[in-house]
Amino acid sequence: MAILLPVIINASAGLGYCGEFSQQLLAKFAAHGYMADITLAQSGEEMIAAARAAVEAGARMVVAGGGDGTINAVASVLAGTDVAYGVLPLGTLNHFAKDLKIPLELDAAIAAIATGGHVRVDVGEVNGRIFLNNSSLGLYPDIVRDREKQQSRLGRGKWLAFTWAALAALRRYPFLNVRLSVNGEEHARRTPFVFIGNNEYLMQGLNIGARERINGGKLSLYVAQRPSRLGLVRLAWHALLGTLARQRDFDVLLATEMEIDTRNVRDTRIRVATDGEVTVMHTPLSYRMRAGALIVVTPKNS
Repeated sequence: MAILLPVIINASAGLGYCGEFSQQLLAKFAAHGYMADITLAQSGEEMIAAARAAVEAGARMVVAGGGDGTINAVASVLAGTDVAYGVLPLGTLNHFAKDLKIPLELDAAIAAIATGGHVRVDVGEVNGRIFLNNSSLGLYPDIVRDREKQQSRLGRGKWLAFTWAALAALRRYPFLNVRLSVNGEEHARRTPFVFIGNNEYLMQGLNIGARERINGGKLSLYVAQRPSRLGLVRLAWHALLGTLARQRDFDVLLATEMEIDTRNVRDTRIRVATDGEVTVMHTPLSYRMRAGALIVVTPKNS
């Protein structure tokens, strides 16, 4: 008898995840003994609602297909439960899946869900909102906000809009005045960006931006102090050389929790990116590590 399996797909990406795709997905899961109960969600709210309904119905596993934003939305429901999470990487970057060595090809990802093992991974949290990959302040949230405006108003493609938004952000090049409270110490910084990772990111060579593990129980904080535009290029060069962590104007800190405050008494709101989604939050920002909070299905021997 086939096992009923809730499968939540991001259908809002415009990639044709409709009737024909659903039928193919049903057949692919049926070949492994699962009867997929597919939800084609049009928004993050629909994804979250579908995940909650599955958990309340007693599901032992929930599968989600989409990019990192989709995977984050469903994980926000499953984190802290005993429900296993199957990931179908259907997005552009798929950072979370890559770091867990989940296959990017659909048939292989489904096979991994059917035959893989369960591992507990960490989840980061900022002011109650989780992130599986990273959170950031400064340049990146500004770029994402501008990119989304260009996509909706000018009809530009994602990468073209991102390029123009990045160039505009570098022209403005705003700085943040922040106070970082980490490991019992306070650090005042003036910086164009603050980056917080769920576990430690590799900061050297061609693997920059990847993680060796997502169960180390630590948040990683990266912040550059007062770099010029040319200084950012220099930091990127040192990253390729593997000497970034030794730069005096670049801080790398590890902690289980931290607080970030903007030294601006007139406005406590700030844009915060979590796994590529931008939210306006009030400072201070309270970050914490939720060690082992999420059970993910990964390929055997990964």
